Amino acid sequence: MKLIGKTEFDVNKQEYLDKIRAGSVFIYPTDTIYGIGCDATNAKAVQKIREIKERPDTPFSIIAPRKLWIQENCEVFGKGRDYVNKLPGKFTLIFALKHEDCVANNVNPNDNQTLGVRIPNHWISEIAKELNKPIITTSVNRSGESFLTDISKLPIGIRNKVDFAINEGIIKGNPSQVVDLVSGEAEIKR
Repeated sequence: MKLIGKTEFDVNKQEYLDKIRAGSVFIYPTDTIYGIGCDATNAKAVQKIREIKERPDTPFSIIAPRKLWIQENCEVFGKGRDYVNKLPGKFTLIFALKHEDCVANNVNPNDNQTLGVRIPNHWISEIAKELNKPIITTSVNRSGESFLTDISKLPIGIRNKVDFAINEGIIKGNPSQVVDLVSGEAEIKR
């Protein structure tokens, strides 16, 4: 794994965007905690994250490229409109999908009818925007273990399986609030 900072990412941005397009799995900071991700339309890369996290079928969320992407690909109505207007922010919003092919079918393998979407209030959202593709966003941990807020504490078993990591020091946060908006009403899940 190559460990870089934001400056190196910015200087070599095209190289890192190309790596993501080619299927790289990477660790990145957000406005909440560190996430692990890849191009959410690349089923092979998504599967690699499933293996790293030992989560064979739990749904993953994505960082959407923009609010318009959410509106084009998800059923946004009722309270869902209010929550989309709160983005960027520390929310993961669950919507019914309009277009199942907007992400790889293994993003939500048990139910390819819904999708959790985020737009973090963090520069990392620009990656999805520049790629014009959704990015997997899930906590950096194996199933049942604590989420990561300090990249220096990255377990070796994960470190050896990712292509690069963007270090932004210690993040003093918690996972995003999860809001189910499938019915048009807001049901807080976490």
